[in-house]
Amino acid sequence: MTAIATVYAVFADEAEAERIGRAMVETGLAACVNILAPCRSIYRWQGAIEEATEVPALFKTRADQANALIAAIAAKHSYDVPAAVAWPISAAHPAYEAWVRDGI
Repeated sequence: MTAIATVYAVFADEAEAERIGRAMVETGLAACVNILAPCRSIYRWQGAIEEATEVPALFKTRADQANALIAAIAAKHSYDVPAAVAWPISAAHPAYEAWVRDGI
């Protein structure tokens, strides 16, 4: 079986998360995207401590598609340095794994 992964990314707002999330599902790079509630982020940027409200999202994909998905998210993202990382899935319900694998 092909391994699956979750790609975590954060966006400037819900509209950006929806636009990019839909594009990733439509192009077949992700089987699904879960757009989560806004979160508060505190981070260092260009030497200063910043705060922002961001919208996290979880993309379900095949592990062999994770790098392409991250690159596609970054290409459409409004941030200069978008947070987009892959988390490998070490265990999943077999039917769910097949759905992700076959949904792309």
